[in-house]
Amino acid sequence: MATNKLIYQFRIDLLEIEPVIWRRIQVPADYSFWDLHVAIQDSMGWLDYHLHEFRVKRPSGRKVVEIGIPDTETDRDILAGWETPISDYFVEPGVVAAYDYDFGDGWQHKILLEGVLLKEPSLKYPVCVAGERACPPEDCGGVPGYESLLRVLSKPRTNEYKDMVSWLKGHAKNYFPYQAEHFSPEEVKFWNPAKRWQIAFGKHA
Repeated sequence: MATNKLIYQFRIDLLEIEPVIWRRIQVPADYSFWDLHVAIQDSMGWLDYHLHEFRVKRPSGRKVVEIGIPDTETDRDILAGWETPISDYFVEPGVVAAYDYDFGDGWQHKILLEGVLLKEPSLKYPVCVAGERACPPEDCGGVPGYESLLRVLSKPRTNEYKDMVSWLKGHAKNYFPYQAEHFSPEEVKFWNPAKRWQIAFGKHA
């Protein structure tokens, strides 16, 4: 069946945090890895300020392929995400990929293809259908910084708390009040990935 009539359902888990922060999204099967990247960013709540990379095995072998933004300064062989269809690698339910975001803070995600569905004519894709817990604030310092942030916010009326609130309020995205347990799929807004690409690279997709 043509991929333009199919939908891929993914579960995205942010690793090394408990309770788990996760999302379930449905995207067109003819998406590229760049398109999937944008959908992951938007559903998780990241701001797409940093580099990203997928790592996934080739369907016919054990070799792991890196997909993202090609690195012209090194000899690393990174496939351009906007030129690589997700259907080339997510060939059946159960395929797992790694998705890394912000190599400084080191956010690691597990991407699982849960199923392949028929497109619902009444729905506009991509769509977030489920998930739990808020995304960590951007640039909070990775998992250790996130855990520290939660500790500080649990102790109001301290200087650390005041400093943290000031940082959250002054962020490019005002994160205050930060509610770690809050997530609503209905609140997710998806960007057009072609527009995001144009903003990122200053060219027409």
